[in-house]
Amino acid sequence: QVQLVESGGRLVQAGGSLRLSCAASGRTISGYAMGWFRQAPGVEREFLAAISSINSRTYYADSAKGRFTISRDNARNTVYLQMNRLKLEETAVYYCAASNIQTVSTRTTAYDYWGQGTQVTVSS
Repeated sequence: QVQLVESGGRLVQAGGSLRLSCAASGRTISGYAMGWFRQAPGVEREFLAAISSINSRTYYADSAKGRFTISRDNARNTVYLQMNRLKLEETAVYYCAASNIQTVSTRTTAYDYWGQGTQVTVSS
């Protein structure tokens, strides 16, 4: 079992930046692909970014490309999501997830473990 705890969400002005963290416990994440998703009220959970366990290959949704960066620190058992130039419509709960499939995936069903989420609110 892998337990995931997200942190770093807060109120931020449009155009600002945030770095979210996802701390894992129970097992080392080095063998897991990791992903970040978000979900706004009344909307399906949306893929943002993923990083593979091998070579830390990354993949981004179009909405995240050029503004978001996913990274992992296996020694700290932590994954990060750096978000820049945030937009009003990106207010949501942000989740990290771990997948036993070592390659990246955009599908929620590919992920075996999920955190509780951290709220990001973007204001004008």
